[in-house]
Amino acid sequence: MPGATMLGDLTWTDVAEFGAVSVIAVPVGSTEQHGPHLPLGTDTCIAAELCRRLASRRADVIVAPAISFASSGEHAAFPGTLSIGRKALESLLVELGRSADSFRAVLFVSGHGGNRPAIESAVSLLTDESRQARAWHLAAPPHGDAHAGHVETSVMMALRPETVGAIPAAADGCVAPLGDVIGTLVRSGVSAVSANGVIGDASGSSPEAGERFVDAWVDNLEASIQSWPL
Repeated sequence: MPGATMLGDLTWTDVAEFGAVSVIAVPVGSTEQHGPHLPLGTDTCIAAELCRRLASRRADVIVAPAISFASSGEHAAFPGTLSIGRKALESLLVELGRSADSFRAVLFVSGHGGNRPAIESAVSLLTDESRQARAWHLAAPPHGDAHAGHVETSVMMALRPETVGAIPAAADGCVAPLGDVIGTLVRSGVSAVSANGVIGDASGSSPEAGERFVDAWVDNLEASIQSWPL
């Protein structure tokens, strides 16, 4: 597999040479709790890896440094969570997109569901300004869980196994369907529905499952780019 092109490794003359025919992929993650067993940077790690693998498949994709602070207010009750909120994230992405005119398009790849409103608003504004901006949002597989459960735990076992701690028992988190608790979560935060921050069941997680999830996401991401009229 060819190596990915990372923006931070390039010079301005490199970008002047081939930026106009390239898509700049911006990983948008978070710094937020992921239960007692996963690192605060889980979403950022996943978004960055998806961009890296996409760029390894496509020579016209360049990976920007990841955005690690985002909209995570629903996790504020858990120590270590750092959030800049929706409006600040939207402003950051708009200004970043405006500064990316040396590239053919900017693609925001989000690893955190709470970022969606800010990203969609930013993309809409950039598009209204006649800029090429797109977004791709990570979605849990069918029957997957919402947060720090089987899906994210398996993925981190595959990507960063040294950061994964002892997996908590399902009874310690929230295993109710997200639709049943989303109202309380939105009103009062994750801590109101899960004392340890896990929404899902991390038992049975494995690196093999994690690799399957990542491969499926990258396939979807690549297909999305191919369908865009850039």
